[in-house]
Amino acid sequence: MKVSELSRRTGVRVPLIKHYLREGMLPPGRATASNQAEYGEDHVRRLRLIRTLIATRGLSAGATKEILDAIAAGQEDLHQVFGIVLGVRPAALEREPHRERAAGSEAASPEPASPEPASAGSAAGPESAGLADARRLIAEMGWDVSPGNPAARTVAEVLTALAGLEADIDWRGLLPYARLADGMADEDMRQMRGDRDLLAQAERAVLVTILLEPALLALRRLAQESKSARHFGGARPPGGADEG
Repeated sequence: MKVSELSRRTGVRVPLIKHYLREGMLPPGRATASNQAEYGEDHVRRLRLIRTLIATRGLSAGATKEILDAIAAGQEDLHQVFGIVLGVRPAALEREPHRERAAGSEAASPEPASPEPASAGSAAGPESAGLADARRLIAEMGWDVSPGNPAARTVAEVLTALAGLEADIDWRGLLPYARLADGMADEDMRQMRGDRDLLAQAERAVLVTILLEPALLALRRLAQESKSARHFGGARPPGGADEG
């Protein structure tokens, strides 16, 4: 297909496609003339991945290029591909020298085994307690996660906020939700399996980790309303839909 058709199929403007070609984010097409080239399905998939990483996940063009280069390196390690799409692995696909592993001693320890950088929430005060509780939850679940995973910081911040409100929800109160999340992650992994090349696997990782998240939150909201009506007797029009 010509570049105009490539633009039509992907929704990416021709000048932007040419920019991606110049920057090496998109491989060159098969030359058919001095100023013309033919493009294939790999270009369609790669452009869609670029658009999703930049527009949906909010990555810079430079960070997106690093991910694409890592995928193009051809290292058959789906865990690493998944990690760089999540943003918890370096694009060079280097393995982390240290990982948060579940261990009884870690679960019982009030502080992390190794000092955490200040940017990761290890400053003295309530925030460090939230981080320690997040690590206890991770250990209790037996999860193997990288220390740079921003989700751990999010859990720590929520736990800190709950403690500040003197809520009766601590890290143990999050365990039922963690178990549900563990089951959802199993389904994510099932979605990731299959005879796909790394580019297709990266596309799938974006789909199950980024694009589905708003839908999953929306499904929870729908279920919450339904359960509220069932348990607390809220008056609703027949069929559950608003009148008018």
